[in-house]
Amino acid sequence: MAHQAIKTVSIRKFNGADASEQPDVLAVEEPLEIRLEYGPAAKRSTKSLSVTMRTPGADEDLARGFLFTEGIVREASDIAGLRAQPLGNVLTVVLRPELHFEPSRLERHFYTTSSCGVCGKSSIEAVKTTTNCATVSEKRHWEIRPDIIYSLPDTLRQAQRTFDATGGLHASALFDPEGNLLAIREDVGRHNALDKLIGHYLGQSIMPLDQHLLLLSGRASFELLQKAAMAGMQVVCAVGAPSSLAVETAESFGITLIGFLRDNRFNVYAGG
Repeated sequence: MAHQAIKTVSIRKFNGADASEQPDVLAVEEPLEIRLEYGPAAKRSTKSLSVTMRTPGADEDLARGFLFTEGIVREASDIAGLRAQPLGNVLTVVLRPELHFEPSRLERHFYTTSSCGVCGKSSIEAVKTTTNCATVSEKRHWEIRPDIIYSLPDTLRQAQRTFDATGGLHASALFDPEGNLLAIREDVGRHNALDKLIGHYLGQSIMPLDQHLLLLSGRASFELLQKAAMAGMQVVCAVGAPSSLAVETAESFGITLIGFLRDNRFNVYAGG
């Protein structure tokens, strides 16, 4: 599945009274269909799970992270393999035959997004039924200096190579408590960027991510806080604003949520 993350196009650029033909670089957006192969060895079944618009690259991490944050798999060993179609944007995730999986879950599982229309309490309770993350009382105490938090956006920005070329991508980045960048993933979809990041660590059997800081390049939505909770994250920082349901989710799971982190200032919305 060799695809490019950027594409060069020809544009006509206007600047005041001047116009010229110039090349420009765009972030690629293509669909990825994620299929699921499941069931006992003697009777395997395959079902289309999701189609997401993403920036090509780290597709296997994206699929791993997506299945993990939706509660379909709990650990790397639940996935027996991943199979890509050579001529299309299709990736099949093969579950191990011993893993009990009820396919009827799929029809009622994918409703907990920020635009789904269900109430906040129902959305948060849906996350609680699938997450393994620690309760508020189990979480360890954190002390993070403000200067470390202030430094995160600049570190992230310097590492956003594809954003530098296109200006059109979201990013999710993981830091240690001292502010050292550990990993970054970019995508046209902010949820995809986080799934890629989580899937990267799931593939290495590094979970939960409860000793790390997460930085989001844009706003903090419920969907992103849901994924962070599934991965056991305790500190989530966002360059942009949080939604009301994101704050409620952070409070429910004992997550410290920081928003408007830029220009040496930030707001603490939960878990201060």
